[in-house]
Amino acid sequence: MSQTQKTIFIDGEAGTTGLGIRDRLAALPEIALKSIDPDKRKDPVARKEMMASVDLVVLCLPDDAAKQSVALADELGADAPKIVDAATAHRIAPGWVYGFAELAPGHAEAIAKADRVANPGCYPTGAIALLRPLVDAGLIPQDHPVSVNAVSGYSGGGKAMIADYESGVAPAFELYGLGLHHKHLPELQAYARLTRRPIFVPSVGNFRQGMLVSIPLHLDTLPGKPAIADLHHALAERYAGSTYVSVPAAETNGKIEPEALNDTNKLELRVFGQDDLHQAVLVARLDNLGKGASGAAVQNIRLMLGLPEA
Repeated sequence: MSQTQKTIFIDGEAGTTGLGIRDRLAALPEIALKSIDPDKRKDPVARKEMMASVDLVVLCLPDDAAKQSVALADELGADAPKIVDAATAHRIAPGWVYGFAELAPGHAEAIAKADRVANPGCYPTGAIALLRPLVDAGLIPQDHPVSVNAVSGYSGGGKAMIADYESGVAPAFELYGLGLHHKHLPELQAYARLTRRPIFVPSVGNFRQGMLVSIPLHLDTLPGKPAIADLHHALAERYAGSTYVSVPAAETNGKIEPEALNDTNKLELRVFGQDDLHQAVLVARLDNLGKGASGAAVQNIRLMLGLPEA
């Protein structure tokens, strides 16, 4: 191991996100990955020793297990590593920085200075990227009734869903989360700066990865009745110069498919609509395993360890 390399332990590296993060980090010469003996992966003493030996730990664990890992790290005091939690447990927790670097001006710097960063969910990444600049600009009121619709590839649903789709027993398409208590809602509301709880309807389609997040708007219900160009300008201005987030013009055929950004850390935002109808649809496209998971985690890791942007 080079003296200049940073060391990382992925706690839960066998899952979909863990494997994705491991593959991306393994290609980086600045990073040395350390793994725990499989027989000791649930041994708190061995895990704590591993944590003390690395610069950063990535948690790819169920929420309760992630909280237990953080408690182990806390016991190390000054020897505790930096932590990126790629699960849900700490996304709105006090003392944690939300790991969407493009959230607001200066937020990447906040991630770079943080010891604890919570990686965003895939759906909220698209929804927050669309909503936050428009709320900050006053184009969407914080108490506006917002509906968010989204479709993801089946890889976001975990091993059981992946097995069902790849064995041909899953439906071609389905809505889910219709109890309106999806685990991504708290972060979506908090970081989009919405005071009214949004309605969020996720769905899954018979394709492995890729994601579209869409938000319909009646423009004549918004302050100042903004035009399509006003929404596009606010988004383009917020993300001007961004490496990973872009705001292209909407496709003139009125269509968009979810897989074009697969295996990248890119996020595209578009404004579809008609001014004469006073209606718009905001659309985000991303890879649910890229900018929606492992890509964002590696982006945060680079910031936290002072490594150059990819």
